[in-house]
Amino acid sequence: MRLPRVYPILDTESLDRRAIALETAAAAFLEGGAGILQIRHKRHWSRGFFETARTVARLCREAGAPLVVNDRADFAMLLEAGLHVGQDDLSPESARKIVGPKRWLGVSTHNPPQVTEADQSSANYLAIGPVFGTGSKQKPDPVVGLDGVREARRLTSKPLVAIGGITRANCLSVLAAGADSVAVISDLVKQPGPSAKEFLRLLS
Repeated sequence: MRLPRVYPILDTESLDRRAIALETAAAAFLEGGAGILQIRHKRHWSRGFFETARTVARLCREAGAPLVVNDRADFAMLLEAGLHVGQDDLSPESARKIVGPKRWLGVSTHNPPQVTEADQSSANYLAIGPVFGTGSKQKPDPVVGLDGVREARRLTSKPLVAIGGITRANCLSVLAAGADSVAVISDLVKQPGPSAKEFLRLLS
């Protein structure tokens, strides 16, 4: 698989703080040229939220961009989306049994032992971070820095997504350290459409 250079994450808490609707941000990112989207929703999946997520899934299909759901294998299946799991979620192999062999499966890692373990799993891609300090998580893991990205690159040949505090000002240094893609939250929701276009211009 080949990941787009920019991996926008639709973090509902970050969007709510800026009073931006999930589907509005998704449409703006896709219009800005995003080639993948991930829904990260740490709260209860209500019926209303699921319907909104279905709208996002439709927008992704129409744009030809994969959709990935964070944590929830059940909703990933219902939305015909990929799945991304963290260290406290289902193991990659348990998740693979649910989503099947064809769906994209990513796993978050935060240190070399986790990278090594994930590299040996059936995950399609790995995420490493937080690279820099981030305000999008209440209890973030320790910052790994650019050296952490370089070490993760050394330990895996799978596509590598860097996440955590990545902005237009530092994204090129993250790619130079070995990441294939940069996951972005806060720096994209300031102006979703224009911000996505600027990231793509920088990384093209």
